[in-house]
Parts: sequence; structure tokens; C-alpha cells
Amino acid sequence: MPAPTISHVILTGALLILVFTVQVFYFYVVDNIWAEMVRRELKEIADYVADTIANLYFIVNATNTNPTSEKTLKLPLEIGGSGYSLQITFDQNNFAQTVKGELQGKSWFNVNSWLPRGLRVNTGKTETIESSARTVVAACQRASSNIYVWIAYKG
Repeated sequence: MPAPTISHVILTGALLILVFTVQVFYFYVVDNIWAEMVRRELKEIADYVADTIANLYFIVNATNTNPTSEKTLKLPLEIGGSGYSLQITFDQNNFAQTVKGELQGKSWFNVNSWLPRGLRVNTGKTETIESSARTVVAACQRASSNIYVWIAYKG
């Protein structure tokens, strides 16, 4: 029969290892839940901007004139305690493809929302919008047979 002291030392050591192991897995699970929540919120913001641009496109496309339509966007200051940025991505022919959102300082943490086909980007007006208290607008304008979209700070 083993000595009670040895059993006590073995079980105490096993208990300490168990406590530290549970903490590691707990923080891993909490980090994954935080990342999924932030990704969903960032996706929701990118979808909101893409839907706004699509709605502006449908309004401009329904007229025979060359108006500029713009809408002020209501964006949160931060997501999950971090800043974020939004940008319209485009191809080599300046055709708009997606609204890309990413967390600042974490370029691997990004989402995309698709835009309607045929929209062009005026590279002189499109900016990378970063979360701040500044007013942001999404705009759309017809110029001859092309329709241009952009997001920018107002003013």
C-alpha cells in the first residue's frame, strides 16, 4: 500500500495542473467568442455601407439627369474596443467590387460585402474611412454612362 504522503503529493500536483489547464482553455474559448462577435459586428457595418451604396445606385440609375446622391452614414466609434476602417475595393479598371472592413492593427481580421456590378470608383474621392467622431458619407453620381460611388468624410 502506498504511503499517504505520496498520494497526497500526486493528487495535489494533478489538481494544480488541472486548474491551469482549465484557465488556458477558458481564455481560448473567450477569445474565440470575442473574435466571432467582433467579426459579425464588422460584417454588419460593411453590409450596411454596401446596402446604402446599392440604394444610392438604384436612385441615381432611376433618373435621366446627372445628380449626386449622398447619405450620411451612422457608424459606431469602435467595435469590441478597437478601431476599424472601411474601404471600397476595386479592380484595375476602377470597377467597385466590395466594401472591405478591417480592425485597425489587425489586417488579417477583415470582412467583405459585395457591391452591385457595374459601379465605378472615383479614385480621387474614395478614401479609407477610419472610425472616428467625424461625419462619413456614402455618395453616388452618374457621369455620362458611368456611375461612380465613394465613401468619404464630409466637409
